Amino acid sequence: MATTSATRFLYIARHGEACPDETGLTERGRRQAALLGERLRGIPFSAVHHGPLPRAAQTAGLVHERLVEGVPLHASEPAGDYVPYVPRREELPEESADRLLGFVEQFPEAERSRGPELAGSAMARFTGPADGHEPRYELLVTHAFLAAWLVRDALDAPAWRWLGLNHANAALTVIRYTPGRPAALVMVNDMGHLPEDLRWTGFPPELRP
Repeated sequence: MATTSATRFLYIARHGEACPDETGLTERGRRQAALLGERLRGIPFSAVHHGPLPRAAQTAGLVHERLVEGVPLHASEPAGDYVPYVPRREELPEESADRLLGFVEQFPEAERSRGPELAGSAMARFTGPADGHEPRYELLVTHAFLAAWLVRDALDAPAWRWLGLNHANAALTVIRYTPGRPAALVMVNDMGHLPEDLRWTGFPPELRP
């Protein structure tokens, strides 16, 4: 029997602003998460997935409280914080290779070596058309690196190009996966649900407008 498939709408949100020791959210981060949940209220999510670290888990919990009752909430290691791909020097633009490689190399070897495996699991679990006949809506509360990796993939950009794609705390990205069509970016790094004082946190200062 042929497998049927339907459109998947993957909603991706970076966690709210974290405390300096990353053991949880700041008060600003909790406000960001609550406002994200209010924005997403009414979306017919089939599931909410989040990374295992406290800042993602707490964000997902605060969002989940504001969704329609009965949406499953799942912790997922592939939704966590890791380096999804370590580029080779020859892949990179000559003028920025040293800076990009230096950025990646600051992360622990364990995070860099296992990252590609976890990124592959995330791709298999969260992307592409959904099984069945009805559109599927899923929310992924994760970290900046995985959000960048998924956007890069949707654009069919080179693997190294996740570098330089930044996501603010509690910003929203939506990717549509329709059978027989390329992935479509519906929105990227959208902060329309946040007041001015809560926007752009977690974003590199030199890139803030």
